[in-house]
Amino acid sequence: MTAPDKRFWHGRRVLVTGHTGFKGSWLACWLIRMGAHVSGLALPADASANLYKLLNLTYDNEFLIDLRDAAATRHAVDVVKPQIVLHLAAQALVRRSYVDPVESIATNVLGTAHLLDALRNQDGVEAIVVATSDKAYANPAYDAATVQRPFIESDPLGGRDPYSASKGAQEIVARSFAQSFFKARGVPLATARAGNVIGGGDWAEDRLMTDVIRSLTHGQPVTLRNPNATRPWQHVMEPVAGYLLYAEALTTRKDCTRALNFGPGTAHSVAEVVDLAIADWPGAPGWKMADGPNTEAMPEAATLALDASLAATTLGWRPVLDLTTTVKWVTDWHRAHLAGNDMQTTTRRQIDAYEELITAP
Repeated sequence: MTAPDKRFWHGRRVLVTGHTGFKGSWLACWLIRMGAHVSGLALPADASANLYKLLNLTYDNEFLIDLRDAAATRHAVDVVKPQIVLHLAAQALVRRSYVDPVESIATNVLGTAHLLDALRNQDGVEAIVVATSDKAYANPAYDAATVQRPFIESDPLGGRDPYSASKGAQEIVARSFAQSFFKARGVPLATARAGNVIGGGDWAEDRLMTDVIRSLTHGQPVTLRNPNATRPWQHVMEPVAGYLLYAEALTTRKDCTRALNFGPGTAHSVAEVVDLAIADWPGAPGWKMADGPNTEAMPEAATLALDASLAATTLGWRPVLDLTTTVKWVTDWHRAHLAGNDMQTTTRRQIDAYEELITAP
């Protein structure tokens, strides 16, 4: 796999939205390690356990604001004057979108429009990557009997649940701004559709590994709603590496495609992921099915997989961590946290280990 170019990032002004979130924290940590001038724009971090707080990174600028606030967003962009923009800020939970659909749509669609509107007249912008989701595709596999082939970038966008619909709409808004405003200025804007990510430091509600780690820590069986649901599980550093490579390519190549999938070649079931975590946690009990009705009121697709061959041919990107290693890195990270270790050091060590893998001959 091609590795991100440290020379490219060193000294560049990078705006990361969603830097207080799980994936944004990993991305910011890697960028700062490469010498980038990183500014963050996001909601304040949760008061509970939070990777952003544990890493305690030093940013050039920080704006703890809501992207739904157009004036505050514009002010932040004017101050940062970014060269590269990596837009990760989002409401990223499917089940939460059923509870408050307007929040998901406003944050993911209108928030993206506010950011792009603030950027469209900003001088010096070299590339914009908007992180959307594999759930942006129109997926018919809400029935367990339906098996959806891996999605490719030309498949129709859609979304049955509010979260998926918001990500499909986000794609359309980004494409509209790209064609209407950024193309004429020579500023490449692209979308990155990543599969389900897991990694150390994710404590968001309704996340699989959040529930797994909590249960393992307390010596309780893991409770599963849909053990047979399959997803393109990958370690957080896999798509983060893809975002970095994508921004580099957009900046240096005029022929770069404007939408890419980032995911593993094989999707795995929820039960497979949980079994691996249990096997790597001494003395852990097994898992059990959730009591009561399943998720009929909040349906999710039974199968989801991505074809990332275009990212391989375009960027030289490919996953390097198999599922067993991915899960072990997550459990190792959380064991270090439980032991009271310095988590910035732990996180940087995993980034270093990942870099060694992708640069190995």
